[in-house]
Amino acid sequence: MKRRKLTFFQRVALESLWFFCRAFAMTPYWFRYYVTENLIYVILYLMRYRMKVVKTNLRNSFPEKSERELNIIRRRFYRTLAEIFVDTFSLAGLSNEQCRRVVVCRNAEQHKAEVNGRDWIAMTAHFGCWEYCSFWGLIDPSQVVVAVYHPLRNQIFEHLYKRLRKRENTLTVAMKESVRFYMRHSKEGVDGKNLVMGLIADQNPPRRPDSHWFRFLNQDTLFFDGGEKLALKYNLPVYFAHMKRVKRGYYELSFERIYDGQEPVADYEITERYVRRLEAMIRDYPELWMWSHRRWKHKSPADLARIRCMEQKS
Repeated sequence: MKRRKLTFFQRVALESLWFFCRAFAMTPYWFRYYVTENLIYVILYLMRYRMKVVKTNLRNSFPEKSERELNIIRRRFYRTLAEIFVDTFSLAGLSNEQCRRVVVCRNAEQHKAEVNGRDWIAMTAHFGCWEYCSFWGLIDPSQVVVAVYHPLRNQIFEHLYKRLRKRENTLTVAMKESVRFYMRHSKEGVDGKNLVMGLIADQNPPRRPDSHWFRFLNQDTLFFDGGEKLALKYNLPVYFAHMKRVKRGYYELSFERIYDGQEPVADYEITERYVRRLEAMIRDYPELWMWSHRRWKHKSPADLARIRCMEQKS
């Protein structure tokens, strides 16, 4: 979809926001993560930002947990959400060396050896500061990370996020253009470098008559299967990107292979493997997933029947 040019006032707003992000990113670590983050946390919690959605998602996902346990996860989630705001604004001032410090890849050398000379797919999620996953292009400069994303409706924030994501060995490509982009560059790569197709694969796709449902966090759930289709069509290995928060603004990244690019698999098996890894990661660190998303807008026929049964019993 072709984007209209920004108007004069939109450009002024964009430059003002960019100036704010640059200025904020230059402030000391303690100010950003122990003053601003705490302030954002208090504001979000007092505003009860999407509180009903968060409570419902947590309760349905963890029916085995007590109300006290769910409240602890909820408060920690809002802390994570505040931190993500700080992380995102801080992207405007991170040098390449600082990027390599805030994200450390635990199995970097092993992974480089595995994917040497090949394109591959990295499947990640709205988990912690997911923007940091694109720093792989700085950790291994022989590869270009293609960050596949959903364009924002607001053109000012669309342009702002493109600036924030602009990094050496990183490109942003809209989801609708991602397959065509890979087709154009599959033979020669970009600047002679291999491609890493980075997919945030936990987004909520539109429901279709032939949609495949995955059991995820105690609920039937839809997932995009574009990563699986791309892997099978071009024989690309697929890796799950595991994120572990070390401290405020710092993460440890590791990659786990879930498909080698050659193995015969059943329909939806690659996506199923991704879903299982994602669920395990969320159960280990539940406060880091984006619970404020309306992830379960669509209900499967089986889940609707379960809900009706429970209502009748009550």
